[in-house]
Amino acid sequence: MTVLTAGRRILLLLGMPAVLFAVWWFATADSTDVYFPPLSTILRKFGEVWAGDRLTADILPSLLRLTAGYLLAVAVGVGLGLVVGMSRVVRDVLEPVLELFRAVPPPVLVPVIMLFAGIGDTMKILVIVSGCVWPILLNTVEGVRAVDEVLSDTCRSYGITGPSRLWHLVLRSASPQIVTGMRQSLSIGIILMVISEMFAASNGLGFTIVQFQRTFAIPEMWSGVLLLGLLGFVLSLLFRFAENRALAWYHGLRRAQRDT
Repeated sequence: MTVLTAGRRILLLLGMPAVLFAVWWFATADSTDVYFPPLSTILRKFGEVWAGDRLTADILPSLLRLTAGYLLAVAVGVGLGLVVGMSRVVRDVLEPVLELFRAVPPPVLVPVIMLFAGIGDTMKILVIVSGCVWPILLNTVEGVRAVDEVLSDTCRSYGITGPSRLWHLVLRSASPQIVTGMRQSLSIGIILMVISEMFAASNGLGFTIVQFQRTFAIPEMWSGVLLLGLLGFVLSLLFRFAENRALAWYHGLRRAQRDT
């Protein structure tokens, strides 16, 4: 049964991408349109473009910026979310300001961030942070506010306060919603990584794809788009694996509740 379940999950996971690739392959097999080349041509260019020096010159810098911006957003979002969620006074004071900044699209902030952060990696990382932080922050606030009152009273009765209460009760109770915000931020981070590299950059996936487009290297451009899709897919799988390990207790509890 375990093998069958695992096989079914793999089939569900890879089935739709395989179907889409097959449709793409046959729909463009005889294409002569310069803007929509055959998938076979794109795959050939994929190996030529991204398996060489661009692996370290473009892909690695983009991944490092994404990682730095994403981790910084997690630290800021969870830290500030805990403070806001645990204090009604802080929440009442900061909520209007947070709603104001949350409504500003992160790409609009790129010129502003460039004014004080320059055009280097710091600017690109801050652009990623400016968009990734909000789902994490808001989900953390809601998770902290939803801590069970009975559990909170129990901790108070047993004298569990301070860092112990924060770690064992608040963070543990809010972790499912925090992880939900982190999952949402991951896809936002990939988008902002590309956008940030389209402004005053000299390397990275976003920069390279735009250069291909400007020089009418259309198959190479499509290979970059395909690489971004594969990157998002792989990062999503890695995140799901980490989530299942970190929240095994939560998923087990939900399965037990469904079985009963």
